Amino acid sequence: MTILVYGGGAVGLGIASCLIKSNCQVDIIARENTVLRLREHGLVRTGIFGNFYADSAAFGSFLSLNEIRRKAYDYILVCTKSFDSLQAAKNLSKHNFLFGNKTKIVLFQNGWGNAEIFSSFFSRENIYNARVITGFRRLNSNEVEITVHADSIHIGSLFGGDLSEIESLCESITKGDIPCQNTNEIEKDLWAKMLYNCALNGLGAILDVPYGELAKNEFSRMIMNGIVEEAFNVMTIAGYQTHWQRAKDFLDVFYNKLVPDTAEHKSSTLQDIAAKKKTEIDALNGAVIKLAERYKMQVQYNLVVYNIVKFIEES
Repeated sequence: MTILVYGGGAVGLGIASCLIKSNCQVDIIARENTVLRLREHGLVRTGIFGNFYADSAAFGSFLSLNEIRRKAYDYILVCTKSFDSLQAAKNLSKHNFLFGNKTKIVLFQNGWGNAEIFSSFFSRENIYNARVITGFRRLNSNEVEITVHADSIHIGSLFGGDLSEIESLCESITKGDIPCQNTNEIEKDLWAKMLYNCALNGLGAILDVPYGELAKNEFSRMIMNGIVEEAFNVMTIAGYQTHWQRAKDFLDVFYNKLVPDTAEHKSSTLQDIAAKKKTEIDALNGAVIKLAERYKMQVQYNLVVYNIVKFIEES
């Protein structure tokens, strides 16, 4: 099975490590410092699923798609930040040799709206989304640590794609240590993660604390409750669904299961700010705000967190 991992950040390297361990033929597109480290020192994975090392001869690493010898992949996994979705879709669409008759694109990205961007360039039946509630942290350009894991990776289609087409991918990721399964409820999964991320990512970055600390404090809990209730209402009005009928039902699971399972994790938004990188806040609370504007709804908790993160980001 041939797989292109487009994006060599923490998530991309983490998923790539599973696929390499499963004996898939993996190529990674990444930035120059990452590619140089991968070529010189191989890929290293540590953390809760155990240690794994792949020599540089076990996979390919490239700076651009133009470096790849002409071949079609079975799967192309997009592991870029959500703000790079448009550029990634454009770039991939210009390299037709990457795509065979059955090539599937799987979006391993945070936020909402990525699939719609890719659907402007590719057939909808070939686009799938992955929901990941696993914490990945870069220790070095070629080294990723898996810090927390709340649930299996879920992969499915927002456009009615055939789930049998991604079974082998799920099996390979699972064989490589991270549980993964397909699902016909990916919309519900993605919105469940949206509620989770909108509550935790921005606020955790602003306060510089792990998720568990946010849940312990009555004042931060009040803010998170407000964020979730607003996002849930917008989701419902926009015609989307998740696994719970009420925001309160989600919050019960959120505080009793999801946050405890990831209590020590610090948000990717905080990690991006610390690295002086652009955050994904526009695809999280920003996406809620955008939907709310369409339906003339007020989302003040989301708006405040969004604006503070944007201030920090631009500073």
